[in-house]
Amino acid sequence: MTDNRKFEIVADAELPGTPERVWNAVTADTPAWMFPTDQWPAVKTVEEYPSHLVSRMDGPDGWFNQLEHVLEPLEGGRAKLHYVHSGIFADNWDEQYDGASKHTEFYLHTLGQYLQHFDGRPVVFTDIQGPATSQVPDGFVQLKKALGMDGVAAGSRFDVDVDGVGRLSGEVDFANQNFLGLRTADTMYRFFGRNAFGAPVGMTVHDFSGSGDSELTAKTWGGFLEKVYA
Repeated sequence: MTDNRKFEIVADAELPGTPERVWNAVTADTPAWMFPTDQWPAVKTVEEYPSHLVSRMDGPDGWFNQLEHVLEPLEGGRAKLHYVHSGIFADNWDEQYDGASKHTEFYLHTLGQYLQHFDGRPVVFTDIQGPATSQVPDGFVQLKKALGMDGVAAGSRFDVDVDGVGRLSGEVDFANQNFLGLRTADTMYRFFGRNAFGAPVGMTVHDFSGSGDSELTAKTWGGFLEKVYA
């Protein structure tokens, strides 16, 4: 095993929630802003509530995956987060590192959106993957065009009719070459241009309306993605 398989992704963020609320979000409430992690066999090697949390998974041949969160209180009920994701990538190091570091920025942004707009509200989480045909160089551009979102900037308002899904209106809270975040009054939609990292385009829906139906969400959005990439 060579050390060049090791990686470290470091990020610092100011978040609109106290260290206690951020701690809760990164431990208990991950489906609200990222994805469910309750099935992970992670061992919490350091747990100093609410300031320092290290979760680590170990595997064969020295493989490991570790997440570290260091939290400091700031004025106005905010928190400073120092985040370090380290571990081993077994193959495709450059592509995996590029993908993981860019996902980190989007996930931490989404964490901030959750804390600011939906903190503590029950969520219905749905993960929808695009078909294999989305794994082409312009795959994410195709999706943005179908949503009427190609070229939109973060901070823009939107009001769109999504084929088979219905009308959505709200704010574009994140937009770059690889990711798109849409927030309505009761839901966050996250779109992932993973075609750039050797995978199909994907999306997650975080529904805080109180009447979310994961099966129906998967069916309607899955149908939309099938049409986009037919």
